[in-house]
Amino acid sequence: MRIIALATLRDFWKRHRDAEIPLRSWYTLASRSDWRHPADIKAAYRNASVIANNRIVFNIKGNDYRLIAAVHYNRGMMFIRFVGTHREYDKIDAATI
Repeated sequence: MRIIALATLRDFWKRHRDAEIPLRSWYTLASRSDWRHPADIKAAYRNASVIANNRIVFNIKGNDYRLIAAVHYNRGMMFIRFVGTHREYDKIDAATI
Protein backbone atom coordinates (compact mmCIF):
# COMPACT_ATOMS: atom_id res chain seq x y z
CA MET A 1 0.00 0.00 0.00
CA ARG A 2 1.10 3.53 -0.65
CA ILE A 3 0.61 5.54 2.55
CA ILE A 4 -0.28 9.23 2.32
CA ALA A 5 1.14 11.00 4.38
CA LEU A 6 4.00 9.89 6.56
CA ALA A 7 4.45 13.52 7.67
CA THR A 8 1.19 13.27 9.61
CA LEU A 9 2.60 10.37 11.61
CA ARG A 10 5.91 12.17 12.16
CA ASP A 11 4.14 15.27 13.46
CA PHE A 12 2.20 13.13 15.90
CA TRP A 13 5.16 11.19 17.27
CA LYS A 14 7.08 14.42 17.78
CA ARG A 15 4.36 15.40 20.27
CA HIS A 16 3.90 11.87 21.66
CA ARG A 17 7.33 10.25 21.78
CA ASP A 18 5.96 6.93 23.01
CA ALA A 19 4.01 6.58 19.75
CA GLU A 20 7.03 6.68 17.42
CA ILE A 21 8.01 3.01 17.48
CA PRO A 22 4.42 1.67 17.22
CA LEU A 23 3.61 4.10 14.39
CA ARG A 24 6.80 3.22 12.53
CA SER A 25 5.92 -0.48 12.90
CA TRP A 26 2.40 0.15 11.61
CA TYR A 27 3.77 2.14 8.67
CA THR A 28 6.30 -0.55 7.77
CA LEU A 29 3.71 -3.31 7.76
CA ALA A 30 1.04 -1.27 5.96
CA SER A 31 3.40 0.03 3.28
CA ARG A 32 4.63 -3.50 2.51
CA SER A 33 1.13 -4.95 2.33
CA ASP A 34 -1.12 -5.51 -0.66
CA TRP A 35 -4.50 -5.21 1.01
CA ARG A 36 -7.32 -5.56 -1.50
CA HIS A 37 -10.25 -6.04 0.89
CA PRO A 38 -11.11 -5.13 4.48
CA ALA A 39 -10.68 -8.79 5.42
CA ASP A 40 -7.02 -8.56 4.39
CA ILE A 41 -6.48 -5.77 6.91
CA LYS A 42 -8.41 -7.65 9.60
CA ALA A 43 -6.15 -10.67 9.02
CA ALA A 44 -3.10 -8.53 9.78
CA TYR A 45 -4.72 -6.37 12.49
CA ARG A 46 -7.42 -8.31 14.35
CA ASN A 47 -8.31 -5.27 16.43
CA ALA A 48 -8.75 -2.94 13.47
CA SER A 49 -12.30 -1.70 12.99
CA VAL A 50 -13.84 -1.42 9.55
CA ILE A 51 -16.25 1.52 9.47
CA ALA A 52 -18.21 3.47 6.86
CA ASN A 53 -16.66 5.17 3.82
CA ASN A 54 -13.78 2.69 3.51
CA ARG A 55 -12.30 3.91 6.78
CA ILE A 56 -10.26 1.65 9.04
CA VAL A 57 -9.57 2.46 12.68
CA PHE A 58 -6.30 1.03 13.98
CA ASN A 59 -5.42 0.78 17.66
CA ILE A 60 -1.86 1.96 18.17
CA LYS A 61 0.42 1.21 21.12
CA GLY A 62 -1.86 -1.17 22.94
CA ASN A 63 -4.88 1.02 22.20
CA ASP A 64 -3.34 4.19 23.67
CA TYR A 65 -3.79 5.94 20.33
CA ARG A 66 -6.06 5.68 17.32
CA LEU A 67 -5.24 5.99 13.64
CA ILE A 68 -7.89 6.33 10.95
CA ALA A 69 -7.05 5.63 7.34
CA ALA A 70 -9.22 6.02 4.27
CA VAL A 71 -8.43 3.05 2.05
CA HIS A 72 -8.61 2.98 -1.73
CA TYR A 73 -8.26 -0.75 -2.28
CA ASN A 74 -8.39 -0.59 -6.07
CA ARG A 75 -5.52 1.94 -6.16
CA GLY A 76 -3.49 0.37 -3.36
CA MET A 77 -3.48 3.58 -1.34
CA MET A 78 -4.20 4.58 2.25
CA PHE A 79 -4.73 8.17 3.32
CA ILE A 80 -4.04 8.99 6.95
CA ARG A 81 -7.11 10.94 8.02
CA PHE A 82 -6.47 11.09 11.76
CA VAL A 83 -4.01 10.03 14.41
CA GLY A 84 -4.64 10.97 18.01
CA THR A 85 -5.43 10.09 21.57
CA HIS A 86 -8.69 8.50 22.66
CA ARG A 87 -9.87 11.86 23.96
CA GLU A 88 -9.25 13.45 20.55
CA TYR A 89 -10.83 10.47 18.78
CA ASP A 90 -13.99 10.83 20.86
CA LYS A 91 -14.47 14.36 19.49
CA ILE A 92 -14.54 13.41 15.80
CA ASP A 93 -16.77 11.49 13.43
CA ALA A 94 -14.48 8.72 12.27
CA ALA A 95 -16.58 7.90 9.22
CA THR A 96 -16.38 11.39 7.77
CA ILE A 97 -12.99 12.73 8.81
